[in-house]
Amino acid sequence: MTDLVEGDLDRIIEMAWEDRTPFEAIELQFGLTEPQVIKLMRNNLKPGSFKRWRERVTGRATKHLQLREFTVGRGYCATQYKAPQYRQR
Repeated sequence: MTDLVEGDLDRIIEMAWEDRTPFEAIELQFGLTEPQVIKLMRNNLKPGSFKRWRERVTGRATKHLQLREFTVGRGYCATQYKAPQYRQR
């Protein structure tokens, strides 16, 4: 796995949970393949949460660019491009 800086782990987990964010987007942004994301999720979620996540993403067309229809569009996260020091809490 690539070296992750502070905050990357939370963002990867967030992107993995998002329905419209494909694994390819995580790979493009962080260099982690789908099996690496699965391993990361397994190691960082509680067992029950990991099981629910796997059930949710297994076979989900929106998590794979090649399986999704063009009409799905692209997901948007309001905090994705904001620097941490500018986020309001």
